[in-house]
Amino acid sequence: MPSNDARILLQAAVPTAAVGAIAAVVSGVVAGGKGALGAVVATLVVVLFMGLGLYVLQRTAKSLPHLFQAMGLLLYTAQILLLFIFVAVFKNTSLFNPKSFALTLVVTTLVWIGAQARAHMKAKILYVEPDSSKAEKPENKGQSS
Repeated sequence: MPSNDARILLQAAVPTAAVGAIAAVVSGVVAGGKGALGAVVATLVVVLFMGLGLYVLQRTAKSLPHLFQAMGLLLYTAQILLLFIFVAVFKNTSLFNPKSFALTLVVTTLVWIGAQARAHMKAKILYVEPDSSKAEKPENKGQSS
């Protein structure tokens, strides 16, 4: 993974994990051990889904750049739908507190999206790669005196 991609992944994953840890503590205090477990599972699901999505998006950008924008929209739509499916599937679970799970899932998803947007805005990524072989000698097209 190129350094810009790894940096963006790190700048999105660290705040998400921090918010997930805070949510686990708050859920543990409010809903007990099952609440903390629900928050931890939700944080892991978000980091896994969003991290995998970022990886797929970066690979698409390199191999099929003309599909990048459409792939990004499709990917984010699919991720949100999958997260809704996770909430629906685990709505009545007894493994962990479903309310803590759902709330942490929503909050960490919003944190991931915000942190990823901020990381992309702060990244110094060239839009056009300068070609050094053509820039060696300027050509004179005018009349020489």
